[in-house]
Amino acid sequence: MVISMGEGELHVFFFPFMAQGHMIPILDMAKLFASRGVKATIITTPANQPIFSKAVDKYAQLGFQIQIRLLEFPGVEVGLPESCQRSDQIPDDDALPSFFKACAMLQEPLEQILQELRPDCLVADMLFPWATNTAAKFDIPRLIFHGFSYLAFCALNSIRIHNPFKNASSDSELFTISNLPHEVKLTRLQVPPFQRSEVETPMTEFMKGVMESDDKSYGVIYNSFYELETDYAEHYKNVLGRRAWSIGPLSLYNRDVEDKAQRGKKSAIDEHECLEWLDSKNPHSVVYICFGSVANFAPSQLHETAMGIEASRMDFVWVIRNKREEDNGSEKWMPEGFEERTKGKGLVIRGWAPQVLILDHQAVGAFVTHCGWNSILEGVCAGVPMVTWPVFSEQFLNEKLMTDVLRTGIGVGSKEWNRSESDGVEREAIAEAIKRVMIGEESEEMRSRAKAMKDKAKMAIEEGGSSYLELSSLLDELRAYHAKQ
Repeated sequence: MVISMGEGELHVFFFPFMAQGHMIPILDMAKLFASRGVKATIITTPANQPIFSKAVDKYAQLGFQIQIRLLEFPGVEVGLPESCQRSDQIPDDDALPSFFKACAMLQEPLEQILQELRPDCLVADMLFPWATNTAAKFDIPRLIFHGFSYLAFCALNSIRIHNPFKNASSDSELFTISNLPHEVKLTRLQVPPFQRSEVETPMTEFMKGVMESDDKSYGVIYNSFYELETDYAEHYKNVLGRRAWSIGPLSLYNRDVEDKAQRGKKSAIDEHECLEWLDSKNPHSVVYICFGSVANFAPSQLHETAMGIEASRMDFVWVIRNKREEDNGSEKWMPEGFEERTKGKGLVIRGWAPQVLILDHQAVGAFVTHCGWNSILEGVCAGVPMVTWPVFSEQFLNEKLMTDVLRTGIGVGSKEWNRSESDGVEREAIAEAIKRVMIGEESEEMRSRAKAMKDKAKMAIEEGGSSYLELSSLLDELRAYHAKQ
């Protein structure tokens, strides 16, 4: 990789929210900026430093200007356990406001570093709405990093303003989200609880601030590419009147096996062992099943999932994040004899999986996903059709992009936003969705559309591509801003 130095070196701070799904793309982004001649500084907490340190050390040794600065996380001061420094470590939903309060307490130490180093730009996560005012104190442009799709943000903004779910006669009746380029429908149960609540909660107020901070910031960076959601990028800029730059898919900038295998954490399985297993399978014959780092399923749902996977009769790789503490480290939900019956057909990975490597393998024919935006993008970049199973956050909207707009996915029929213990999807629906995506004419059509979008994703990040040019435009603008100072 060649470092292309621009006129007037820029120094950019990157400050991700403390969650795997936010830190991983920010690391990719910092590496990308550094490769374009920018000095990149990642701000994080001591417990989260290992997520960045290996990649940062590697890129620094290659001659890139990239470093880490640490802020102590004040979790204990707001009543959180000392070990809680990341969203997947939050004990329960009741502790969420405390976690966000601790994040807000990082404002003062961040200001001290801004005063000391005076960067030219602060790229701060959308979940730090206060960062806009912080940057303004030093006349530093604040760019928001949205871990969302354009579609999801446009839809959530419309729901916030118009409250269309209030006209639904029941929790299960579909309503149309107004003022969008496509007809996008949800049920009341698929809307975030803090949005559908009649009562103002701390989370309602917080998320209102998050949405409104867009208006005051310099602009927004999206981990997306123009060709993926053209209508929504245009809607965001021209109808909502927001400034934005699409510079993704960020995961595609990881070219070698090590970078792909060790994004986030070290894999729980040797990547070569995993690839050898996949090598033994026919093209498009394996289903990859993974629900990210935060989604939680009830034991009954895990049992149904296992039975659905087995009933599909497909070869599979299934990532089970961890053993439940309340089961004393056991997997009581696992159907008796499941792993023996599926030996040779199935590979179960307990812990962190080298997801990008797996998805990129020619043996993988479908991706069963919770529809987190990083996972969606990784599936798109691999050209793999998806079985969509949203759980919470904006995932029900990402599902609509895949199933209704791009038509490269089939839903399992997930009905309710539930961060703590998702349940209610039956084995028959799981098996049926997997088979529809894997076998038959409909499957071939989805695979063809997915392959076309994969090619567009690769073109977007190459020199002259849409994302390459948007980043060039942004860097030129920041240099001009810096030159005026």
